[in-house]
Amino acid sequence: MSSKHLQVVKKVVDEQIEILNKWKNSLNDEINRAVEMILACEGRVIISGVGKSGLIGQKIVATLASTGTPSFYLHPTEAFHGDLGMLKPIDVLVLISYSGETDEVNKLIPSLKSFGNKIIAITGKEESTLAKHADVFLSIGVEREICPNNLAPTSSTLVTLALGDALAVALMKARDFKPEDFAKFHPGGSLGRKLLCKVGDSMISENLPFVSSTATLADCLLAMTASKSGVALVGDQEHLQGIITDGDIRRALVANQLDTEIQAQNIMTVSPQEVVDSEYLVKAEALLKEKKIHTLVVKNAQGHVVGLFEQSV
Repeated sequence: MSSKHLQVVKKVVDEQIEILNKWKNSLNDEINRAVEMILACEGRVIISGVGKSGLIGQKIVATLASTGTPSFYLHPTEAFHGDLGMLKPIDVLVLISYSGETDEVNKLIPSLKSFGNKIIAITGKEESTLAKHADVFLSIGVEREICPNNLAPTSSTLVTLALGDALAVALMKARDFKPEDFAKFHPGGSLGRKLLCKVGDSMISENLPFVSSTATLADCLLAMTASKSGVALVGDQEHLQGIITDGDIRRALVANQLDTEIQAQNIMTVSPQEVVDSEYLVKAEALLKEKKIHTLVVKNAQGHVVGLFEQSV
């Protein structure tokens, strides 16, 4: 199979990286002004644009809205047919147009000025109508599009997307936006589950595999099998003496020529890793990864063993 297409793609990526670096070096203090304006905004950030600019604008809206900045997309054409009624004077408008001369976008300016809205212009032309009438001008200027004909928005849309993501991250850092905050806007799926749910919601709490310190390896195996867990707990709910994993049992059997009468107290780990039932799943899973283990002993506020939290498959 010919590698010519692969070479083209790699060359495009290299050139796009170079374009992004040149654009990055052109950034100035207008970025600070834009971030401060949005931070001070008591309303919403409303983004508007048409064509590819509008599509990128919708993605930026989705990122801002999910990271603590109330936002929505306003189509310039629909704005002139009643949607301007959604605006409040305290909203900040972000208008996107590479040329800065997009008629549908610039026609919004007189209305926005009369309403008292602040305007952030994202455009590639500093001398354009849009840039001149904005409160803040953010440049997305590129030397040329990566399109072979220098026509299809490619490099300019990449830069616009990068700018939107960079603004969102700057705002997150300024607001000290935490994973818990992110979870509030993403309650669905595994991500929301990990960030919102507590260990107590996902632990094994029934038929816990408790054994005595004098229990044999055979007793430990039976307890582990009955509870369908990978460990045996030495002691009871109020007084946990240690923990035995299936790995501990295998190593003990090999070292002692398959002697199943070895007692639990001789192979248990005295200080198992623990977590409280009120801890978030994401922190419990991080602890499992850090310690390179598969199971945590779960205790309640009184220090009693109430369950086991195991690594999800």
